[in-house]
Amino acid sequence: MNSKNRIALVTGASKGVGRGIALGLAAAGWDVIVNYNRDESGAAETAAEVRAFQRQCWTMQADVGDGGQVQAMFAEIQRTAGRIELLVNNAGVQTWAPLVELREEDWDRTIRTNLKGCFLCMQQAARLMLADGEGGSIINIGSGANTAPFPSLIDYCASKGGIQNLTRVAAVELGPHRIRVNCVAPGAIEIERTRQESPDYAKTWSPLTPLRQIGEVTDVADAVVFLASPAARHITAQTLYVDGGLWAQGPWPYA
Repeated sequence: MNSKNRIALVTGASKGVGRGIALGLAAAGWDVIVNYNRDESGAAETAAEVRAFQRQCWTMQADVGDGGQVQAMFAEIQRTAGRIELLVNNAGVQTWAPLVELREEDWDRTIRTNLKGCFLCMQQAARLMLADGEGGSIINIGSGANTAPFPSLIDYCASKGGIQNLTRVAAVELGPHRIRVNCVAPGAIEIERTRQESPDYAKTWSPLTPLRQIGEVTDVADAVVFLASPAARHITAQTLYVDGGLWAQGPWPYA
């Protein structure tokens, strides 16, 4: 599944899942553009690790929820890298608060970053891909929250559910131009942010998962690399759950 001289943009790639995706793509032979908003040092660390795979890497700052900044980032991509064949929309935030306590500004922040940011980057990437006529791939990072209700994460669930349907509509529109659009939906993945949710994240989530394990960022990266590869040439408008079967389960009272 190696790709030669292909360029991918990964948003929110300064750490966590985004960094893992960037490194997975680099290992598969992709050159990578590392987008970040505030964590410049983290982006530099990701870039250094990408270059260790003997791949080219650029770091580009942009708030994905700001249309002007996204447009400027893609203009810079045209000037420096020329084009991209893959966009991975990974940047995301969330707020822990129940419906009746969630502040409007926190709702706006989450929807702006997660859903609007996904739309803005997809739009600019699609325009580049349409202009060069070579097709391409867009992969949006969703979550079990695409369809499952997570209490006290109502803004996050709304944004991820929107991303799943945005993926499907974009896939239908862009398919005739050989641009594939898919979604990767991780389950319980242990990273710095999720470790803050539980002092023993693996112990909390492993018993709930049919495979009795939690995922790693490499599991998400492997799914992205697959969907971006020629092996997935006939796959579009799909959501690939990387969750160990977690969200396939329903209520069942018997052992």
